[in-house]
Amino acid sequence: MTEKKVKLSVLGFSFNQTQSGTYGLVLAEENGVRRLMVVVGTPEAQSIAFKLQNTSPPRPLTHDLFYSFMSEWGITLQEVLIYKYDNGIFYSKLIFKQGEKEISIESRTSDAIGIALRSKSAIYTTEDIMQKLAIVFSEGEDDIDNKDIVSGNDSTEYMDSYALLSEDELNSMLQEAIDNEDYELASVLRDEMDKRFNH
Repeated sequence: MTEKKVKLSVLGFSFNQTQSGTYGLVLAEENGVRRLMVVVGTPEAQSIAFKLQNTSPPRPLTHDLFYSFMSEWGITLQEVLIYKYDNGIFYSKLIFKQGEKEISIESRTSDAIGIALRSKSAIYTTEDIMQKLAIVFSEGEDDIDNKDIVSGNDSTEYMDSYALLSEDELNSMLQEAIDNEDYELASVLRDEMDKRFNH
């Protein structure tokens, strides 16, 4: 029996204060109110943020490189499936197709999402995972919910990935980017702060 799959879209980030250098990536159930939070490390968060912001890093990141390789060899990413949660870790598979051949490859969830965003591929999880781990936004959070959801069917229209961060959180992420000498991300964060706080 095949388990029911739930399609997800990437909403953006919420700040994760519990572990330094990690961010909560918020995934939204398509046509539903449930949200799934996946903790990702700073490099993966930066890579996902670039794509959500529709900005390009000066040099290709690992997910860009992987996507370029796929494109050159005529490989398509059919879907990403977040299929298991165990001991605080989500497990994912990338399902690829090249010609008639289909292959499933194990992946970290953050990498799978980074590649799926670049190839505009569908992201799924199981109904079982949603029932056990998803959070439902309360009525008071409807404003955020409506503003942040992916609009229409155009998969290139993602929300502003920093919309969930406060000024303090943006400052903290900016300082971390500068400390790590990641000036590309620092520039994106500065632009976001200028846009939001200098109007």
